[in-house]
Amino acid sequence: MKWLSDDKLNHLRSVVSDPDFSATKYTFVKELGRGGMGVVCLAEDRELDRLVAIKVLNTPEDFGDRMIREAQIIARLEHPGIVPIHDVGKLPDGRIFYAMKYVRGNRLDEYAAQGASLRDRLRKFQAVCDAVAFAHAHGVIHRDLKPQNIMIGSFGEVLVLDWGVAKIRDDPRSSAFHQTMEGTVIGTQRYMSPEQARGEIDQLDERSDIYALGAVLYFLLNDLKVSKAAQAISAKATATTKESRYTTASELSADIGRLLDAEPVSAYRENAFERTSRWVGKNRFLVLLVLAYLLMRIFLIFTSRS
Repeated sequence: MKWLSDDKLNHLRSVVSDPDFSATKYTFVKELGRGGMGVVCLAEDRELDRLVAIKVLNTPEDFGDRMIREAQIIARLEHPGIVPIHDVGKLPDGRIFYAMKYVRGNRLDEYAAQGASLRDRLRKFQAVCDAVAFAHAHGVIHRDLKPQNIMIGSFGEVLVLDWGVAKIRDDPRSSAFHQTMEGTVIGTQRYMSPEQARGEIDQLDERSDIYALGAVLYFLLNDLKVSKAAQAISAKATATTKESRYTTASELSADIGRLLDAEPVSAYRENAFERTSRWVGKNRFLVLLVLAYLLMRIFLIFTSRS
C-alpha cells in the first residue's frame, strides 16, 4: 500500500473544503482564514474585475432566507469605519456567503504586536467604538467583535469587518429567526458576553457588543503599564451583568476620549493624590514654567545678598 505524504493529505483536505463558487460570479483565489462560524476566502469578482473577501458561513440552509434579508439591511450601513456587505447568496451546497470589500492592512492584533504605543492603541479603539455606535444607532448589533475582525488599513484607517452574524434589533422577522436559534452560541468565546456564552440570543443587545469592546480594550492594554482609570474602563465594559456596563458605545468612546485628554473618567473615582498627579501630568509645561520661575527668583535673591 502506498501512503500519501502529510503535504498531499493537507492539499486534498483543502481541495475538498474549498467553497464551490462555480454558480457565482466569483473565482476562488485562496483561503484567508477559518473559524467556528465559517471560512473567509479571497476571490475575484469576474464581472467587476476586482478582488473581494468572501465569508462562507456554516449555516443550515433553513435559515438562509432570513440571514440574506439581514445581510441586505447590514449592507445599508454607510460609515468610514464599517466594511459593508457587497453581495450575498447561496452556494450549491446551501451555505450562505457574504462578499465584502477586500481590505489591505493589518488586523488589530497584528497592529498591536508591532509595538503600537498606548495612545495610538486607544485612538484606534475609540474609532472602533464610534463605528459600532453608528451601527447600534441603526439597530444593528455585531455579535462577533474581536481584534481579528478589526482592520487597520494602509492609511491608518480603522475598519470593523465581518457583519455576517449581526442581529437586527426590533425586527419581528429577525426576532423569530433568533428565537428559533435560541441556545445556539454565536461569537468567539474570549470576547463574548456571559449572556452570549449561555446562548441567550433573545437577551443580546447593544451592551453585549459593549462587553466585546471591553474585551478588545483589555487585549490592547494587556502587558502595558496603564492607569487605574484605564483598567476601570475595561472592567466596566466587561461587567458580568448588562446593567453594570456602559449603556452605549458612545459612552465608552467618551470615557476613552477623557482618558486621552487626561480628564476624569466616569468609570473611576479618583482620590486627592490621583487628581493632583493627573493635573500635574496634564499641565506639565505650566508646572515646569512655574518651577523655573521660582528657581530663578531664589537664585536672584541669593545672588543679590552676596
